[in-house]
Amino acid sequence: MKKLIVLIIIMGIVIVGVFLGYSYLENRLDKGDIVEDIDGDEKDLVEEEKPEYSYLSLSATGDIMFHNSQLKAAYDSNTGEYNFDEVFEPVKKYLEQSDIAIGNFETTTAGDEYDVSSYPSFNSPMSTMKTMKYAGYDVLSTANNHSLDTGKKGIINTIDNIKSKGLEYIGTSKEEGSRFLLREENGIVLSFLAYTYGLNGNDVRLSEEELSYMINLIDEEKIKEDITQAKNVSDKVIVSMHWGNEYNREPNERQLELADKMFEWGADIILGSHPHVIQRSEIIKKNGEDKFIIYSMGNFISNQRRETLPSTQNNIYTEDGVIVNIDFKKNLNTDEVVIDGINYIPTWVYKYSNNGKDKFKILPVSDYVDSNELSETVKDKLKNSYSNTMELMEEIEIVE
Repeated sequence: MKKLIVLIIIMGIVIVGVFLGYSYLENRLDKGDIVEDIDGDEKDLVEEEKPEYSYLSLSATGDIMFHNSQLKAAYDSNTGEYNFDEVFEPVKKYLEQSDIAIGNFETTTAGDEYDVSSYPSFNSPMSTMKTMKYAGYDVLSTANNHSLDTGKKGIINTIDNIKSKGLEYIGTSKEEGSRFLLREENGIVLSFLAYTYGLNGNDVRLSEEELSYMINLIDEEKIKEDITQAKNVSDKVIVSMHWGNEYNREPNERQLELADKMFEWGADIILGSHPHVIQRSEIIKKNGEDKFIIYSMGNFISNQRRETLPSTQNNIYTEDGVIVNIDFKKNLNTDEVVIDGINYIPTWVYKYSNNGKDKFKILPVSDYVDSNELSETVKDKLKNSYSNTMELMEEIEIVE
């Protein structure tokens, strides 16, 4: 009898244990804590933590121009072709590492039916676009005072050339439509807009109707409308502005006033070009948000320099450029996108002679200031260039 009672107790314990174990396993399965492999063995499943944020990096540069000396330097008499790749080789890694890189393409590529030419009417070789792709650009701003240097055909062919290399553009158009460009990376949507103050008197090369949509001229009513529309479909609005006074290191009153209006209308980032020298950058608080502006990014590549502009004010600064890096962060719980950081890579256009032929390279200053390949005179210019640029740059403080 005692044995029977003990047996019943043991069986009861086993049944209760099985029931409790089953309930425990069922509870863990519901929570996704365990899975069974093909042999039915239970294994712990470590759930991956969902990220709280996504990030997007944007790099921007100033004026990209091709003067006669640069054309001669890039020309290969054996092939009859132009190759500008080596000019951008030192900065390529910085442009490529960004999710989106944008520059001001201040020339046209009208094609073989037009002669290759420089100032005052720019028509660069079609191969310049191959170099833009090689250098790491994704978007080119095409609204500037040289947009119409080769007329309507120049606008159309430049756009076609850009698209043929898988790049995008903003500021000019072949047909009526949206005046802004949308780019999405890592779940963050940026809109790009671009405008120019004028066209060097070439406005007459288009009809009034063509002029209304083929080039984005600075028109406050249109800019406000464009920013408002872009703001409704993107997280941040980026505006490229071709404006200001040439060779002046300070923004003029018109730049200051228009910038304030654009921020009020909803712009988040303003990237300036045209003065051919660098103007200051600022972080501006607007409606509780950080807004960023650099009034001019200077020349990224050109033949404008102290030797070629001996009587021009601030001529030494025409050799200076900067890569502006802007990081964005999106809170995946709230969908809020903020500026997460801003930093600068000062650049300097190095012109030198190689086997009796002029050569050009865009040097990231910090990478070359101690180079044994450069003379002390050149390194002094690099140091001065770095100081001159960074004294005008404002960096954003990130508050976690």
